[in-house]
Amino acid sequence: MKGIYAAIVTPVDARGEIDTARLAAHARWLLAHGCHGIGLFGTTGEANSFTVAERRAALEALLAAGIPGERIILGVGCCALGDTLALARHGLAVGVRRQLALPPFFYKNVSEEGVFRAFAEFVERLADPSLELYLYHFPQMTAVPITARTIARLGERFPGILRGIKDSSADWPHTRGLIAEFEGLSIYSGADGHLLDNLRAGGAGTISAAANLACALSRRVFEAFCRGDQEVAEREMRQLAAVRAALARHPMIPAVKGVIADVLDDPAWARVRPPLIELEPAAARALRRELEGLGLELASLPQAVGA
Repeated sequence: MKGIYAAIVTPVDARGEIDTARLAAHARWLLAHGCHGIGLFGTTGEANSFTVAERRAALEALLAAGIPGERIILGVGCCALGDTLALARHGLAVGVRRQLALPPFFYKNVSEEGVFRAFAEFVERLADPSLELYLYHFPQMTAVPITARTIARLGERFPGILRGIKDSSADWPHTRGLIAEFEGLSIYSGADGHLLDNLRAGGAGTISAAANLACALSRRVFEAFCRGDQEVAEREMRQLAAVRAALARHPMIPAVKGVIADVLDDPAWARVRPPLIELEPAAARALRRELEGLGLELASLPQAVGA
């Protein structure tokens, strides 16, 4: 499985609840403008700020709105195994087999063996061979790394279940090493700036926050690489790297939501759940202008996403 996946942001309403109408509209726009699929309830989606019940209801709303389950990678990793199992079982029951799991992340300085056992117990208790599991390595956020040895052991224990890894370490040598060592797995970069390097090394693409805005640009990099047009791929990649760098100068989730809110003239889109705070409207407007100055086209957003 290769491609461009947006780590979709999760809009919330005035009561702080998930705004499923805006979520579905944004998902449709992403799929129509370059994304092969969406990553639902990852870091960018504020997954761990929502309850299991909220996450299940939002998934059902997306499916009811016509978003195909096969184009969703569902985030399920929680601190409590029971919560992870509840999300995973529900996802499988409604036809979403591709699932992305963080390690349990509250306790720090845990052993490699402990991380292995956490994933192994999850798969064994789930007991469903239709699961397609993607491990989510994000040590800056979790402080619980998933080592190459753990990946190898899980692959040996659960062949056909373990399908890939999302590496959000932003450490290209680390990602390159995973691609080289695990040829049978789909290795995604969480860092947009590594997209072309990832593809050239034999990786699968990206699951990224910036794709919420730069999905078409990311897809152009992907398509140029696939057809062997390295000049175009490199030119588009330079633009994508600049877009990501501009976004990264702000807290990423409020930045993405703030730009959408500004483009749509819809302040509701700027909302985040605590402990995150919204980007100031003036900062969002300045960021939007900076992105458009880099050549990022945002004009299609209102027609497709506005609620």
